[in-house]
Amino acid sequence: VQTCALPISLTGTPIENSLTELWSIFDFIMPGYLLNHSAFSRKYEAPIVKDGSHEALQELNNHVKPFILRRTKLEVAKDLPSKIEHRVSVEMTEQQKKVYLAYLKDAKGELEDDIKAKGFNRSKFKVLSILTRLRQICCDPSTFIEDYAGGSGKMEALDEILENSLEQGHRILIFSQFTRVLKNISKRLELKEIKYMYLDGSTKAEKRVDMVKTFNEGDTQVFLISLKAGGTGINLTGADMVIHFDPWWNRSEERRVGKECSQGV
Repeated sequence: VQTCALPISLTGTPIENSLTELWSIFDFIMPGYLLNHSAFSRKYEAPIVKDGSHEALQELNNHVKPFILRRTKLEVAKDLPSKIEHRVSVEMTEQQKKVYLAYLKDAKGELEDDIKAKGFNRSKFKVLSILTRLRQICCDPSTFIEDYAGGSGKMEALDEILENSLEQGHRILIFSQFTRVLKNISKRLELKEIKYMYLDGSTKAEKRVDMVKTFNEGDTQVFLISLKAGGTGINLTGADMVIHFDPWWNRSEERRVGKECSQGV
């Protein structure tokens, strides 16, 4: 009787997040089964992601489903409480609104001129730049306006949430896609003498490990983390509350980071 060893890959979220990550897992355990990466992108990824092709999606499902065993959180960790999500809507301060509307008015004129000169397709980066700046204003205009003193509705709301949550004994992760926003939050925490840790893409891997261990052991109340860096080698099970200060463009990635970094919300 001959026996053979079957390769197995254990993964948490790549199947949900990226077709390229799905391809890489299959290419590791079954090289060539889903073609090479460029051919996979042409045949499946581009039609599914860009064109919304149900035919390509169904064909890919037919190839991969026989090899996937999926278990949900409820099946493997029944002791964990259900996740509770709260969406908090916040009004901008009066000065913040003025800054937002003034920038929006100027940006519309710039964008119209850019589209006339280059066409819409070549102006997409301009659109993204404008939207990013508007998001920054909504978060905190002082991240790029020197000597701005008009306040931020989000920062004020965060202060209140933190005060109430810390009094109740919660340990909190705070995510933002903007490192300048996190820096400003850290200054507010220092003024209130709240112990915190800070991690972004520049944090060395060795230091990350030490920070995660220290936080999980209960030494710190708040952990500030950039969304881009948050899902890489981090398992912050010591927290029981996650705050996304600003939603990311990629909502599936945002959910992934939150799940990987904490056991609950």
